[in-house]
Amino acid sequence: MMVYIDGKFFDKKEAKISIFDYGLLYGYGIFEDIRAYNGRIFRLKEHLEKLWSSAKTINLVIDLKQKDIESAILKTLKVNQLLNGYIKVLITKVNSNLNSTIRENKTSLIIMADNDSSFYIRKLCSTGIKVSTSHIHTINNSSFLTNIKSLNYLNHFLSELDAIKGGFDTAVILNSNGTVTGCSFSNLFIVKNGIISTPSLSEGVLLGITRDTVIELARNKLSIIVKENPITMYSIYNADECFLTSTINEIIPIISIDTRIISNGKPGFVTLKLIKEFKNLVMATGIPIK
Repeated sequence: MMVYIDGKFFDKKEAKISIFDYGLLYGYGIFEDIRAYNGRIFRLKEHLEKLWSSAKTINLVIDLKQKDIESAILKTLKVNQLLNGYIKVLITKVNSNLNSTIRENKTSLIIMADNDSSFYIRKLCSTGIKVSTSHIHTINNSSFLTNIKSLNYLNHFLSELDAIKGGFDTAVILNSNGTVTGCSFSNLFIVKNGIISTPSLSEGVLLGITRDTVIELARNKLSIIVKENPITMYSIYNADECFLTSTINEIIPIISIDTRIISNGKPGFVTLKLIKEFKNLVMATGIPIK
């Protein structure tokens, strides 16, 4: 793997960041996960707009233009000879020494790209996953920080770590009101009586491109009603179907939560229809790599 760091490419074994990087020192920075399918980058414009929104929210001034980052992403995929892949973009600030002030910094752009995990995803789509409820809540859902992808992801990381150590695949995270925000690194949906529901953004939800795409597909392609509203654990336990969405995992069925089986314990009809429509969409749209 060749890693892009501030205009240059380095072998992954030689790729290094400054010890004065604000992301390392303070968790001050942002990131975005992106996918390429069949020689195209899926919804790149939307991902970059979200990256810029996250930067503005935490008052991180990016000394680059969106077209510069788009060009760097394309170069990274070409250098790594990837037509299908997973891309991670990080933007931080770097100082020249430990005593420098916040005003004395420059933007650092890091881009990594690797082979996708299609085989792993296909396996999970056919079997579904088992999740638990995390005892670690999100930061207060009234905070604007819940809606951005910052480099300070400790709550999400710890919830995932605890779930895996407990024998589960991921965790459901609640907010300070006790309602669902999503899973550790993904958004969550349930299906009940033919209607899809997902937590509203005001619940402290991660802003997800795949979340938005699934809502569009359900409403416009499958003519299914989608509601964005608070979701309780009671609603999840008694759902007909449940699934998570993210850029990395796409759409993954959830077959049990806290050892409670969802419906018949198999991926549901609506979930599988959405997976099919999503696959068709990502294989045919996006910014060409070549």
